[in-house]
Amino acid sequence: MRSLRSTEWSKVEGRLNNLLRNAKEALRKRAPYGPDIDLEEFNFEEEGDVENEPVESLPPDLRKAGEAVGIDVNERRVSGTYLQIDGRVLRSTVLKWLRERGLIVAPISEALRKFNWLKDYYWSAIPVDQDKYTAAAEVFRQHGYFIYVPPNVKIEIPVQTCLLMSCHRGAQAVHNIIIADENSELNLITGCATTANRGLHIGVSEFFVKRGARVTFTMIHGWAPEFHVRPRAAVVVEEGGTFVNYYINMHSVKSLQMLPTVIEHRNACSYLTTIVLGRGSAFMDVGGRIIFRGENARGEITSRSVIRDSAKVIMRGQLIAEAQKVRGHLECRGLLLSDSAEAEAIPSLKSKFNDVELTHEAALGRISEEEMIYLMMKGFNEDEATALLVRGFIDAGLQHLPESLRFAAISTLEMAARMAKG
Repeated sequence: MRSLRSTEWSKVEGRLNNLLRNAKEALRKRAPYGPDIDLEEFNFEEEGDVENEPVESLPPDLRKAGEAVGIDVNERRVSGTYLQIDGRVLRSTVLKWLRERGLIVAPISEALRKFNWLKDYYWSAIPVDQDKYTAAAEVFRQHGYFIYVPPNVKIEIPVQTCLLMSCHRGAQAVHNIIIADENSELNLITGCATTANRGLHIGVSEFFVKRGARVTFTMIHGWAPEFHVRPRAAVVVEEGGTFVNYYINMHSVKSLQMLPTVIEHRNACSYLTTIVLGRGSAFMDVGGRIIFRGENARGEITSRSVIRDSAKVIMRGQLIAEAQKVRGHLECRGLLLSDSAEAEAIPSLKSKFNDVELTHEAALGRISEEEMIYLMMKGFNEDEATALLVRGFIDAGLQHLPESLRFAAISTLEMAARMAKG
């Protein structure tokens, strides 16, 4: 890794200017899924300062919001921290012994200027003009994080990132890049939350999992009923690499739309799990897509949705085989807790070859009356019985989580189960 010389930086600036021009032209480009959002209804603040304050210095309300989505505010169980509030970076740090081994956790704005090779990854997995939300992340540039793990370095202790919002009617548009070099390992947990009651969050994330590397990414969202959320993620998994992703949304939102895309090469594998709790009048359109581009690649997509009140949840899943001898499985399950709740499962399988195995299963339904009666006969009241059944329903695929990440994920699922009833 080396710093940019002035002539090299000029070339980088030229490419960035082209990206910015394309993004500006796409600011009105609607996404194919989810309700359209008028970006002009929200305030995009200018990119703020980069500081290095302890997480403990957060105001009490923001600290509480961060803790609710699994953030270790004392930084005792993590190897590095990136914390951003609206457009300002409060903290970016790595344990000394890991920093000496080459682990980087930094604002993307600083990393672009410091590392010559990063320009080859910037907007290479996701088109900057994919839709108005990717375009906004480039036009309004409000930091985001860059994480790099060198070859053969195993980061078993999680790195944590936290994106918080505090401004009413504010918009946060960040761009994250995560690179796990050959035969490395990264456990990353991201918590996103707000203390405002209305806003827009756009998070673009590009992952590059190199040959033989493994990335486990757990994202926990805790927004507010009048928030619109638009995550945009793409993952490139090279030969023999593994990508594990858990997305958990436990709070109601106005709208949420996401469809992360994983591109797998030879002998790569990925596991995508989405768990959402839809309440109030929330509209959620979630799921995932895996494109198998190398032989013997494999992957699974699992969606679990608990829907109550008048919320609507659409679960999409797409498996696309563009190589031979690949295996994929897709599972979508929705649990409706009220008469006005609505769920829709849209599985899609596509193959160009006859020696692949792609399967799917989908189910929508309500809590079994027999199971409720059984639990209540055992002494549980209705709310307790419902929480137990919901917890069992959403406990999907946790076997792929490393031990160091289980605490935050499981405690969040326990809270979601309790919130499902009332």
